[in-house]
Amino acid sequence: MASDFQAQLPGVDQHSYHFVTRGGGGSHPYLYEPNRAIWRGQAVLAHCTELARGGYRPDLIIGHNGWGEILFLKDLWPQAGVVGYFEFFYRGQGADVGFDPEEPYSLDDVARVRTLNTINLLGLDAVDIGVCPTAWQKQLYPVEYQNKLVQIHDGIDTERACPGSARPLRLPDGRVLGPDTPIVTYVARDLEPYRGFRSAMRAAVEILRRHQDAHMVFVGGNGVSYGNPPPSGGTWRNHMLTELSGQLPMDRVHFLGKLAHQDFINLMRLSRAHLYLTYPFVLSWSMLEAMATGVSLVASATPPVEEIVEHGYNGLLVPFADPGAIADGVLETLSMNEVQRRAMRRAARQTVVERFDLQWVALPAWQRLLRERFQAPL
Repeated sequence: MASDFQAQLPGVDQHSYHFVTRGGGGSHPYLYEPNRAIWRGQAVLAHCTELARGGYRPDLIIGHNGWGEILFLKDLWPQAGVVGYFEFFYRGQGADVGFDPEEPYSLDDVARVRTLNTINLLGLDAVDIGVCPTAWQKQLYPVEYQNKLVQIHDGIDTERACPGSARPLRLPDGRVLGPDTPIVTYVARDLEPYRGFRSAMRAAVEILRRHQDAHMVFVGGNGVSYGNPPPSGGTWRNHMLTELSGQLPMDRVHFLGKLAHQDFINLMRLSRAHLYLTYPFVLSWSMLEAMATGVSLVASATPPVEEIVEHGYNGLLVPFADPGAIADGVLETLSMNEVQRRAMRRAARQTVVERFDLQWVALPAWQRLLRERFQAPL
């Protein structure tokens, strides 16, 4: 694990590795990320070689393939079973690239993302079996590797992410929003186009115009986790505030930055309508955790969201790039009677409990995999 990892788990010895990326004198720009991953893999191999010299012989190795750490461990310990977590296979068509009409792309971009699969393909050859979190993410991988992959989600702690009483939300300016306030929430790691921030902000104009008591609460950082920064520089938050200058009642638009997990859960319990938008990309834990708290969900009709959300049953599906339709979905949710609202919220939670619960679904699936494939004594 990288040296900045701080979590401590009982009964688990923690070892840190250090790596330094070295340039490849004149190497191609497409190779920037694969180059970093290989340096990481080499650093982990060097550290594990020292463990092997001390007599350490693992029976089983489980790791995330995406950053290269597990690439070479089967070469050091060929007798060990190796399970890799495979999150996303890059595609020039049919996924995130070319999805957003506001994000032009070129053949050069398609070639670049193909090259990003270097580590994916090396990893598929280096592991005994791989795990993908959703069916859509699994089917992105080449057909010839499908029999080497199984679908198991990471799991949601539905005892922690659950309905319950909520503390009022104290805003930075000292105002307090309580359960009687129609709060519309949006949550992402960073406020950026991949997670529909532009569409959410544009929809907010109509939501707040048509519902005079509603407040929009945005949670997320001002960086870029995926995709590109605004063409003019700065943050997407400031970019959208400039675009919508004079159209938003800023006394009812609130940016909270990043929240501690318990504060996120509390906010979901307060939320009257929760908005989740995404490119066809990695599914966010936040959507499933929000559903587990029993939110009224309005989500984009994009993969892999459509794998989880059934329109009118456990949420509403709306077009990703249509702010008017998004606003209609949120306003429909806000106008539901109590019977409708409770039924949809109950179904949202039940979906997560039945399909994604950590203790009763995800962990047992992992245990079955390890027992059946590697005869692990679990």
